[in-house]
Amino acid sequence: MSEGAETDETADADPNLRIAVTGAGGRMGTEVIAAAVDREDLAVALAVNRSETEPVSGVAVDPADEFAERLDAVDPDAVVDFTGPESAVAYAEACADAGVPLVTGTTGFSDAQFAALEDVAKSVPVLKAANFSRGIAALRRAVREAAAAVPDYDVEVTETHHNGKRDAPSGTANTLLDDLEDVREDLSRNGRVHGREGDAPRQPGEIGVHARRAGDVTGEHEVLLAGNHEVLELTHRAGDRGVFAAGALDAAVWLADRPAGWYDFGDVIDDA
Repeated sequence: MSEGAETDETADADPNLRIAVTGAGGRMGTEVIAAAVDREDLAVALAVNRSETEPVSGVAVDPADEFAERLDAVDPDAVVDFTGPESAVAYAEACADAGVPLVTGTTGFSDAQFAALEDVAKSVPVLKAANFSRGIAALRRAVREAAAAVPDYDVEVTETHHNGKRDAPSGTANTLLDDLEDVREDLSRNGRVHGREGDAPRQPGEIGVHARRAGDVTGEHEVLLAGNHEVLELTHRAGDRGVFAAGALDAAVWLADRPAGWYDFGDVIDDA
């Protein structure tokens, strides 16, 4: 091959990390594609959606039922998934068959569906996170430290999302609840009280959990700790879904060359 031919081939080579996006027509799928198109280190090699969808930010969208076939043909470096539990498990199993890493922000999994994801992680790297906001990562650490510092204070968790969100409480709220129970021995999952009605005084060891759905709220999470005549409130508000899209793409870049296993967004933060 001549020197000139080598130069042309190099010029045509794609230096970017190539990703596939599921749920391309959904709220988060469109955000992920738009954010990826704007980045110089990424290229969207494949996008799929369950219903027929026009191109998203210039990226053609294929039918979801062709995902496994297209995944084999395109061979992306990672898949980014924000869909529903059943769809996410199916996409994850296709990733396992094709040997492609998976980043998923889907929430609301049943125990069986979650176990299926864990099985996939035996074959390929899987990064599962309820939230890809760096602010939420910081909130989780602050909540754990604060809750440990005030071991006898009452705890309430409130989350607010747009009126179309299906799972309640949100995946992020459940993660915060898990964090609280990890550092407070007096709190347990059996003590989660979802809303209150009638004669319902607080019982020892309980956590009040409140889910609100209204308008187009992107996401708000608040942890309230109260006792000893004082109140501590730790709050995070997301103003735009682009925050989550950016974090998911950072996770895809980080995950692409990892060995098979189960990962969390905190691993990405810690490695920064």
